[in-house]
Amino acid sequence: MLFPVSNPRARKGFASQMVLAIALATSGALLSGLVAEPAQAQREKKEKKKPEAAVYSKEFVAAFQPMQAIVNAEGGDVASVKGQIPALAALAISTDEKNAAGGLIYNAGAKLGDQVLQLQGLKLMLESGKTAPDQVGRFNFIAYQLANAQGQYAASRNYLQQAMANNFTTTGVTMADMQIAMAESFIAEKRFAEGIDYLGRAIAEAKAAGRKVDESWYRRGLSVSYNNKVMPQVYDFATNWVADYPSATNWRDAINIARNLNTFDSAEMLDLLRLSLRVDALKEKYEYSDYVEAADARRLPKEVKRVIDLAYSKGHVSKDDIYLSDSLKTANARLAADEAELPAFERDARAPAAALRTVMAAGDTFLSYSQYAKAEEFYTKALAMPGVDSGAALTRLGIAQAEQGKHGEALATFAKITGKRAPIAQMWTGYVKQKQMVATPTVASAATTGA
Repeated sequence: MLFPVSNPRARKGFASQMVLAIALATSGALLSGLVAEPAQAQREKKEKKKPEAAVYSKEFVAAFQPMQAIVNAEGGDVASVKGQIPALAALAISTDEKNAAGGLIYNAGAKLGDQVLQLQGLKLMLESGKTAPDQVGRFNFIAYQLANAQGQYAASRNYLQQAMANNFTTTGVTMADMQIAMAESFIAEKRFAEGIDYLGRAIAEAKAAGRKVDESWYRRGLSVSYNNKVMPQVYDFATNWVADYPSATNWRDAINIARNLNTFDSAEMLDLLRLSLRVDALKEKYEYSDYVEAADARRLPKEVKRVIDLAYSKGHVSKDDIYLSDSLKTANARLAADEAELPAFERDARAPAAALRTVMAAGDTFLSYSQYAKAEEFYTKALAMPGVDSGAALTRLGIAQAEQGKHGEALATFAKITGKRAPIAQMWTGYVKQKQMVATPTVASAATTGA
C-alpha cells in the first residue's frame, strides 16, 4: 500500500513516506546514442543546397583553420587546441563565424567527452541562425540534454521548449516524453508547484486530445505533490488518477492521502469512510471501528449494522472483537424502533416550522437508510436555513445526488465545498467521475453501497 494510515488509537501522525517506481524519460537515458555531430549534419545539408557566400574575417580564418585541421584529423590531438577555444569564440562575430566556430567547438567537445564544450558549440550554432530548419528541433533537444546534465535548469527548459515548438521527435522520444522532462526539470530544481502544474497541464492536454494518460504520470504527480505537500494539486492528481484507474488499491491509496494530510473530526471522517465503503477500500479493523464510532449505533443503527455485517462477511474483523460486537448488539436493538419512527421523522422535518437540527437529522437518517431522494430533499431544505453547516450539508447532498445517478448535479454540489471538507469533496468528485465513465456500479454492490 502506497499511503498507509497508522491506527490513530496506537499513535498519532504519519511519518512514513511513499516510494513510487516511475519509468519516466530522463536526461541520462535519452542522451545515449542521440548526440550526433551537428557540424556534420550541417555539412550534409550544405552539399544539397549551395549556401550564400559566407562572411569570415581574416583573423577568424587564421585562428579557425589550424584548429579545424587538428579536430578533424584522425587521431588528432584535440586536447592541444582546447585552450584556444575561448579566443576563437571571441573572434566569432558574424553569423557564419558563430556557426563554424560552434561546429568546431561542439566536435572538439564530443571527441574529448567534454559536455561543457559541446553545449557551448551548440549554443553558438543555434545563435547563428544558420542551423538547417530540419535540425533546429534536434539541436535544441541535444542542448537541453547537455544543459540539464549540468544543472542549468532554466536554460535547459528554454532549449526543450524550442525542441517542442519545432516538433522534434525521434525513436524513443515522443512529445509526451518531453512534456514529462519539462516537469521533471522544475522538480529537479525543487520548484515543485511549477513542476506539478506543468504535469497537470500535460495530462489535461492529453485527455482533451482523447489520448490515454499513462498511469505513471499520475503516480509521479502524486509522489511529488504528496511528499512535498503541494496543495491542493495533490487531490487533483488523486481524483483524476482513480477516475482513470479505479482499482480498489488505488482508491485506498487516494483516500489515505486525504487522511494522512488532514485531521478530520468524526463527522468529516464518516463522510470519507462512506466513500471507502463504496469503493471497497475498507480493509483494516481500525477503519471499521472508526466508521462505527463516527456513525454511532444509537444514531444511525442501520448504517452501523451494514458496516459491521460487511466486515464480518469479508473476514476483515473477528466476531470476537468486543467493540464491534457490542456496537452491533446496540444497532440491532435500536433498529426496529428507528424504522418505526421514520414516517413521523419525515413529517416533522417537512413541517414549515421545523428546526434546522430536525431537518439535518432527517437528511442523515434517510441517507443511512439509502433513501437518497428524501435525503436530498432535507439537505436542500437545510442549506436554505440560517446557521447550517454548509460543508456537511453540501457533502451529504452530493452523496445523495451521486447515488441517484445525478452525476452532473453531484459534481456541481461538491464543487461548492471549500475549507476543511474540500479534500473529502474532491475524493467524492473522483468517484462521481468514475461512475460517469461506466454504465454499471463501480466496485461495491447495490447491497453494500448505502451510506
